[in-house]
Amino acid sequence: MPLSPPGSRKHLHQRLYDFQGYEREDDLWDIEGRITDVKSYSFPNQYRGQIEAGEALHDMSIRLTVDLDFIVQDIEASIDESPYGICPSITPNFKKIIGLKVGPGWRAAVRRAVGGTEGCTHLVEMLGAMATVTFQTLYPAMIKRQEERAKQKSIDGETSAKERKRPGIIDTCHAYSSEGEIVRSEWPDFFTGQD
Repeated sequence: MPLSPPGSRKHLHQRLYDFQGYEREDDLWDIEGRITDVKSYSFPNQYRGQIEAGEALHDMSIRLTVDLDFIVQDIEASIDESPYGICPSITPNFKKIIGLKVGPGWRAAVRRAVGGTEGCTHLVEMLGAMATVTFQTLYPAMIKRQEERAKQKSIDGETSAKERKRPGIIDTCHAYSSEGEIVRSEWPDFFTGQD
């Protein structure tokens, strides 16, 4: 259901995020993100002079390279447009992200590594959102690895119902409530609702 019709208004600002996920040939994955901010009006800027309507105030990108365990193997940050000349000089600092794990605590770990004066607010914000994109990109490979491990355990005679691990996605949102129908259908061993 779309949003309700708005009242009379004037468009002033547009922020766009674009995220892409790629599987590489070397068993790693690249997650790329880009943020752009554009105003619908022209305005003066001390560093760039006049920023025209429709011209990017911010144009920043990140490439995050991860392995199947969600460990950051490499990162590259780029600032192509910014309101200040000093902004691009912080991008090498984002190498501090290498070695961190994308998962629970990701946003806090990113803020500790490159938050405040150690980074760029916009790039740090974008890295937070890239966690979900990383999960979505690696999901098919994760399932394949889980199935291969389960098959091997079955062959080795090591599998038992109690060994099944609770999927991490359970209770992360309304749809995946442990008391809900999706969990009842997809992961009945972990359903906690009423029958």
